[in-house]
Amino acid sequence: MLDDSLKERMDAYRVLLLWQKDGSFIKESGLSPFAMELALGVCRRHLYLQYFLKTLVKKMPSLEVATVLEMGIFQMFFMEIPDHAAVSTSVELVKAANLGEGSARLVNAVLHSARRSGLPALPQQRVRRVSIESSVPEWLVRRWFDIYGGNRAESLAKATLERPVEWIRVNLQKTSAPVLAQKLGLTGASILYDRYIQVPEDAKLKPILESESFAKGEFSMQNPSAYEVVKLLDLKPGQKVWDACAAPGGKSALMGEMDSSLDILASDVSAFRVEKMHDVVDRLGLKNVRLECIDALSPQQSKFDRILLDVPCSNMGVMPRRPESKYRITQDSMKELAELQYGILESASNHLAEGGVLVYATCSPDPLETTQVVNRFLKAHPEFAKRGEHVLPGAQDNRFDGFFAQAIERKKV
Repeated sequence: MLDDSLKERMDAYRVLLLWQKDGSFIKESGLSPFAMELALGVCRRHLYLQYFLKTLVKKMPSLEVATVLEMGIFQMFFMEIPDHAAVSTSVELVKAANLGEGSARLVNAVLHSARRSGLPALPQQRVRRVSIESSVPEWLVRRWFDIYGGNRAESLAKATLERPVEWIRVNLQKTSAPVLAQKLGLTGASILYDRYIQVPEDAKLKPILESESFAKGEFSMQNPSAYEVVKLLDLKPGQKVWDACAAPGGKSALMGEMDSSLDILASDVSAFRVEKMHDVVDRLGLKNVRLECIDALSPQQSKFDRILLDVPCSNMGVMPRRPESKYRITQDSMKELAELQYGILESASNHLAEGGVLVYATCSPDPLETTQVVNRFLKAHPEFAKRGEHVLPGAQDNRFDGFFAQAIERKKV
């Protein structure tokens, strides 16, 4: 029987292996707060930890042993864990994972060596240094240098290591932000737009999510950048709205909470993800949001006054929240995504009523996925036009996720 401390490390170890083997998202693993912090931290700094490890060994060990070593190094240098505890629990983890006595001796020796040597020197060449220091693949750092310039690129790379700010979105149909903040013990926390409460860094999320208020649908977790995106729709009472790439359902729920007279269709191509959205809509008690499994690339019969397209993307703007995305995207996959995004925009636009508004959004600020897709579409479809300027909420407030959104209007004939 594992003690709680070792069990949490074992859970983090298993999830990290799953991520490296099949690309599983760590956030969806249901880890305890400590295990989640450990797993996400190792993921965020994976390239740096590998670089560090290579300075300590003559030959890289197996994936399993290397993962234990990365966890140990991360605890020693980036968490408030005493060195002796990081070493001893790592050795115990090797034994619990049945990796062999030889592996246990290796882990013990390497972590003691890491403690003696301290953090390694970084390469002098700037792109390479930023890549290793911030654990962002070198090709992506170089792309950011080309697009944004060196200083901005370095800032973007460092931001991927930060723990994201957590926000509570208040369901104003059921309560108010000040009342909910008091219920949750968050009195004095920052409130935005009368509906978002910033969760203090020292607050524990687990009791918040296990509270009666959450079960009753009085709030959800959502970054305020979603509100900035939805605002561009300029919603009016009674309108028909289609959220065409809706999962996990946060923006559909936000719209449903904002105006109960809206007729909202929230759809996704994945039946599994649509099923999970039912839980969200039911918990919040939203009667004006209906859910369907629809491929946004396939034709629909209806016309809508408003369409929201939060298209699949590289997740480049939410890397602190989904650090796995740093390692899974490639130059080829970005080009493929841009084609998919354009296809969804072109297909969905056919179902926008005359004078209607469509908002094209991505959780990536990269031009390949944003302005280039929009400009290509407008050039091919003169019956549409931009409605105002695009928004990049994260560029103005670093507490916001890095979304891009552009409103597009179908001209009246």
